Amino acid sequence: MKIIKKVRVKQVLTEHSKQQLYDHFLTQKMQLEQECEQLQFEEKKVLSQNKSAHHKLQIQERFKQEKNTRLATMEQINFKINQLAVLPIGSEIVEKEVDALVDVQLGMSWDEVMGEATIVFEDEQVVRIENSR
Repeated sequence: MKIIKKVRVKQVLTEHSKQQLYDHFLTQKMQLEQECEQLQFEEKKVLSQNKSAHHKLQIQERFKQEKNTRLATMEQINFKINQLAVLPIGSEIVEKEVDALVDVQLGMSWDEVMGEATIVFEDEQVVRIENSR
């Protein structure tokens, strides 16, 4: 029988990967800034077309929520950038979790089956696979 379990994926921080992460964060931040500007433009456009004061308040509130969501995400990105700046080269950072298919057979130790597994990569190359029991 096969089951699915979570496997943690970590990245070893190198100069190259650190720069890639930094560039990725800046790209995300610029995208969010553009979206905020676009929302402001759209808000003015929609408000100018709407005459009802009640609808204007609803419209303003909805646009405010959308902008606040993006501003909060930008704050998270700023935090990640600051954390990245202080992380030393060689640090292992958790990238994500992925699902792995595990073959379970009669007589296997359940701890062995469900033990934590980690894949570690450095500069796009897998350097270690860890299974803790």
